Amino acid sequence: MKKILIADDEQDIVESLKFVLEGCGYTCYCAYNGEDGLKMAREIMPDLIILDVMMPRINGYKISRLLKFDKKYKNIPILMITARSQEEDKLIGEETGADEYITKPFDLDKVLDTVKKYLDKDA
Repeated sequence: MKKILIADDEQDIVESLKFVLEGCGYTCYCAYNGEDGLKMAREIMPDLIILDVMMPRINGYKISRLLKFDKKYKNIPILMITARSQEEDKLIGEETGADEYITKPFDLDKVLDTVKKYLDKDA
């Protein structure tokens, strides 16, 4: 069973992602701020992380950077989700190691396809 960590301070987004992903057989862990998200990522070693950029305590860019520059976690795919769709935001996301950049409002099917692209490649 693949583990996915969802870190976003918007509860409805977390709930809808969790609902769809668990319906596809993934196990989801949820964090509602950056600090908890980072702590959980280190504790549960998820197979994939869905990360919001704008979060209280620690933002998504910083979490991505901390995980991607640590050899223990660097291979975990990170999907950044943000309401900021500026090109420079995408560049920052790429620089911090995010594997994908998804802008809000997003299509749940598209997010699911992206998740599957990373998690089902060993299936």
